[in-house]
Amino acid sequence: MATTMIGRTRISAQGPECSALVYGTWRLLDDAAGAEPAALVERFHQLIDLGVTTIDTAEIYGRYMVERAIGAALALDKGLRAKLEIVTKAGIYVPNAFHPERKVAFYNASAARLIKSAEKSLRLMGIDHIDVLLVHRPDWLTDADDTADGLNRLLRDGKIRSAGVSNYSVHQYELLSTRVDAPLVTNQIQFSLLHMDPMFDGTADQCQRHRVRPMAWSPLAQGRLLRDDNEAAVRVQQLCAELSPKYGDATVDQLAYAWIMAHPSRPLPVLGSNKIERVLSAARATDIVLEREDWYALWTAAQGRRIP
Repeated sequence: MATTMIGRTRISAQGPECSALVYGTWRLLDDAAGAEPAALVERFHQLIDLGVTTIDTAEIYGRYMVERAIGAALALDKGLRAKLEIVTKAGIYVPNAFHPERKVAFYNASAARLIKSAEKSLRLMGIDHIDVLLVHRPDWLTDADDTADGLNRLLRDGKIRSAGVSNYSVHQYELLSTRVDAPLVTNQIQFSLLHMDPMFDGTADQCQRHRVRPMAWSPLAQGRLLRDDNEAAVRVQQLCAELSPKYGDATVDQLAYAWIMAHPSRPLPVLGSNKIERVLSAARATDIVLEREDWYALWTAAQGRRIP
């Protein structure tokens, strides 16, 4: 299979330029050997050679250990940081080895907490700025002024270059937008053939209105789209087998990524695999332009019904 060089795009007028596919690190520590600094350096260079330069992580990933692993790789190769856009998230706190006093998981998007978390992310990754900081989840106990104050201070101090959100509803996004000094640059949302909520709850339309490109997490529905224990996934797989020859023998995951990217909000899929060959395969999806009828056929297969 020929290697596809992934293109770049600006996620919003005031946001950074990112790669069309984003490399997610949620499962980074699942492969212990692959998470060693030297192995990560090699993987990051493979990603860069492919055009995947945007790295998505979060304070909470790996029970607060993934950012540390990324930092070890960046420390080993001092020139690597300048070639990457680093997106991280803050605001979710769970019981863990560092904080055994915590009894339950909770959200905290207060200014003090966001600033403390961002400064910790900078320290763990050994970097002087975060390209995009996302509020990981809406915090029902923090008002928009407080959250915005933290983001505004981080922006003014140059600790973050851009701010955005993750998993925000239309109303939550609009509210916070009225309080931050700079426009939010993205909303990272769950979006896949098996989770189409953004097309119906207004979040994808809102991204179009603000001319920001969403990031689509779990684009393969946490792998369910590739398994045989889900009726909707099986229907999609059967249709993909029929469509595959038309699109250069495209695989289910390639067609699934192409389906997401075809939406007018132009989402950036966040890839979740530790296997570089899966990223190589995903790159092929950026060249696939689904015909309208095929896009709707995939919608129909996933939904198990005709369009309204």
